[in-house]
Amino acid sequence: MDVRRADERYPGGDPATGIASRHAFSFGPHYDPDNLRFGALLACNEEHLAPGTGFDEHPHSHTEIVTWVVEGELTHRDSTGHETLVRPGDVQRLSSAGGVRHVERNDAAVPLTFVQMWLAPLDPGGDPSYEIVRGIADSTPYALPQAGAMLHVRRLTPGERTAVPDGAYLYVHVVRGGVRLAGAELAPGDAARITDAEGVDAVALGEAELLVWEMAGR
Repeated sequence: MDVRRADERYPGGDPATGIASRHAFSFGPHYDPDNLRFGALLACNEEHLAPGTGFDEHPHSHTEIVTWVVEGELTHRDSTGHETLVRPGDVQRLSSAGGVRHVERNDAAVPLTFVQMWLAPLDPGGDPSYEIVRGIADSTPYALPQAGAMLHVRRLTPGERTAVPDGAYLYVHVVRGGVRLAGAELAPGDAARITDAEGVDAVALGEAELLVWEMAGR
């Protein structure tokens, strides 16, 4: 198990314009050849957008993009005609496939925080697709077969114990609160990368929310 702390993330965005980003993997000008991906996961970005700010239209291709809003409301528009408001508890997926363009903004009057995760597809190319699951229930897995991956959302009460899935690659991101995972204490923004996971569990140190990626070997 490899634990990465929140303060080890690469800073990004443009704080002067109200956009602050924290990257868990090599991203943009922050290149680390030893930190390019983990399993299918290529990026896990924490994005903080002030009201009225956002990312203007930009392209993606050959990437599965999954977004989880922590607080606030994300406005999404893409070149395939989807326009959506994404709120806490929703899982949004954009399969960029052969190519798509989109806009992400905070059009609300309060700050926006979201976690965006990029995964490599098993087969590149194809047509873009989009899905949003409103208010996903705790412990309900969200399958991403395009990347050979499954997302598990766990919301824990203080002292609650939960098993995390076994798998070739397991990525655990702490959204809020704290947990003890296989003996290590993780705080908000911390993450653990586990290979050949088997029999691992997490115990909440308070109210906690986790995003857990279960990924097949490649």
